[in-house]
Amino acid sequence: MKLFDLTEGEHSVAEPSSEPLQEKWEEFLGQYGYDDKIREIASIYPEERSLLVKYEDIEHFDVDFADALLQNPNLVTQAGEKAIASIAQMAQTIEEGAVIHLRIIALPVNIRIEIRDIRSKDMSKFISVEGLVRKANEVRPRVSHAAFKCMRCGYILTILQEDALLREPLQCPEEGGCGRAAGSTKFKLQKEQSTFIDTEKIEIQEQPEALRAGAQPQSLTAYLEDDIAGKIFPGARVIINGILDSRPRRAGTQGLTTFDIFLQGNSIEFIEADAYDIEVSDEEMAQINELAEDPEIIKKITESISPTIFGLPYEKEALALQLFGGIPKNMPDGTRIKGDIHILLIGDPGTAKSQLLRYMADITPRGIYASGKSSTAAGLTAAAVKDEWSEGRWTLEAGALVLADMGLVCIDELDKMNAQDRSAMHEAMEQQTISVAKAGITATLSSRCAILGAANPKWGRFSEQVLLAEQIDLPLTLMSRFDLIYPLIDKPDEREDSLIADHILKAHLVGEIRARLSAMEEEGSAGIDIEKYESMGTAYKPPINPDLLRKYVFVAKRLYPIMTDEATEALKSYYMEVRKIGESEEVSRRVPITARQLEAFVRVAEASARARMSDVVTREDADRSIKIVKESLRRVIGHGEDELSWDTDSLYTGVPHSQMERILTVRDIMKDLVKEDSSGFTLLDVIAEAEANKIPEDKVRTIWERMRKDGDIYQQSGRRDGETVFKLTHEL
Repeated sequence: MKLFDLTEGEHSVAEPSSEPLQEKWEEFLGQYGYDDKIREIASIYPEERSLLVKYEDIEHFDVDFADALLQNPNLVTQAGEKAIASIAQMAQTIEEGAVIHLRIIALPVNIRIEIRDIRSKDMSKFISVEGLVRKANEVRPRVSHAAFKCMRCGYILTILQEDALLREPLQCPEEGGCGRAAGSTKFKLQKEQSTFIDTEKIEIQEQPEALRAGAQPQSLTAYLEDDIAGKIFPGARVIINGILDSRPRRAGTQGLTTFDIFLQGNSIEFIEADAYDIEVSDEEMAQINELAEDPEIIKKITESISPTIFGLPYEKEALALQLFGGIPKNMPDGTRIKGDIHILLIGDPGTAKSQLLRYMADITPRGIYASGKSSTAAGLTAAAVKDEWSEGRWTLEAGALVLADMGLVCIDELDKMNAQDRSAMHEAMEQQTISVAKAGITATLSSRCAILGAANPKWGRFSEQVLLAEQIDLPLTLMSRFDLIYPLIDKPDEREDSLIADHILKAHLVGEIRARLSAMEEEGSAGIDIEKYESMGTAYKPPINPDLLRKYVFVAKRLYPIMTDEATEALKSYYMEVRKIGESEEVSRRVPITARQLEAFVRVAEASARARMSDVVTREDADRSIKIVKESLRRVIGHGEDELSWDTDSLYTGVPHSQMERILTVRDIMKDLVKEDSSGFTLLDVIAEAEANKIPEDKVRTIWERMRKDGDIYQQSGRRDGETVFKLTHEL
């Protein structure tokens, strides 16, 4: 049956009639076995009330029929639902008037439309869009068939509701009713006799990885009805198939000539969390396989991380492995172990932290850049908003950590964030979820992303002699959740400074030449030594093209390497060797390394195997992991020294173990002094007793000032021998 009849010279399509379409649907449903599925749905109705039909089946059945569905979706789907109802009623297990919805799924990628490419030609067509759910209203009932009672004669008539505004009767019918117009009678809505369906309003936006650098993501509002409403949540990546509709914009009561578009959802398909929408051609796949066989591949990836920035070999290698990440693990007891690697860069001004973060966000699939100074807890996690879009109701809006699920979030100026806003990151870093309880909305959103943070020391410059915890304005609980922390120190060094100066000046020269050649085309090459320019430019050209690197990461993250016995033994041996350093005959021992660092070793080793496109984690990967994590610990908790000086207490508590022992001793001295003299103690009393315990006076004074600042001791009104008397705040 030919459904389309294009008139010569015109672009209009003859609308097919409903009856032949219903027959066509019945033929199709029977031929492809969907009639058995309809009978099965009818037997358990209303627990299930949708028939999912693959578009490819319709296309294989009849190309014209499939094209009619796309061009005249309302008529074709209505005919389809009539055919379904006819088959269902023949089963005699379903009530008359019950509706089984026809939902079309699995539309081919070439039919899918980008949100920013939707145009007027797509109006009233069946389209498929892919995006990320940014907002979602709560599910609310909508009247589909409104029953009205004439207040003059009591006649009840039903009006089909297709628009957003309630459509009331214009006249009571003469046959059976009084025939009065709406002006001479009143109509009252009869809720009990009306038909309601669930409806949900959502907003989807373009996925971050599909955007060009700096592009603003565009969004589209969609409405989901009946059994597909309430199944979606902010942060989910979905494909929504439906009919593109519109309504006129209004200025007060006056309608405008411009229209707002929305999608009347027919079906939804959830995209797998790790299924990035990145197309890799056969030629690119061949290049990726060739790169994977290169024994120097990790070195090349490292050199491809912002080549304009000079040096930073350890930092760039760590960032390269962060792209790939470790393997997330779901244990038999339901516990989930994260695989993402979190990295924190703490550096002096001018050490290119922001540039590194920008570069990482651009080359990472699903990379998002945020500045801590302008970010709030709601912007990072999720916000409950009440605006015109949500029609005065509270709506959940996903933040950066949710939008970057299975990707990377780069947060610059982390130390500039408010303490309350920073606290929202704790759960995202460890449990990789965002729990929301705002404005009556309770939800848990996924945030399975790696975090790359950058912060400045609170005194302007980093000092190697002072504990890291004292130099950065970040909670210790937050810092301890980073797998790798790298201080970037700007230290004068004649040889290093000369290399950096050459690198920066040549970079500017290469940029100047490129600008002239670009602006003036061939004429601008006069007087430029092209060979010299090309040789200089090689140093700033990444060994792997950023676009190809993105696709390499995309392919590599599909691998799930398994650790070999040699790699396991190497990590265990190093961990046990460092732990033994903390052993002594003392009751309380220093802890040079913890199980948290051991997990970091595993994640980095797995990332190394993925970067090599290997199915196993080898001893080479374990050694690389030890090298990278060891360098981070050496700088952060070892003051630049090797394992003998490591003390994780300085990172986790902000106080080294040796200093903590002295603090506890001084506190015990204060308690004993209070027992001897209930009026309190003076600083000189404490110094005298501490010297007997071999604690120097300068250490006692430092502890004293710390305890005053923390409120552990407080000043009394009286004085003793000219000295101020203090007491412990909590006399335990």
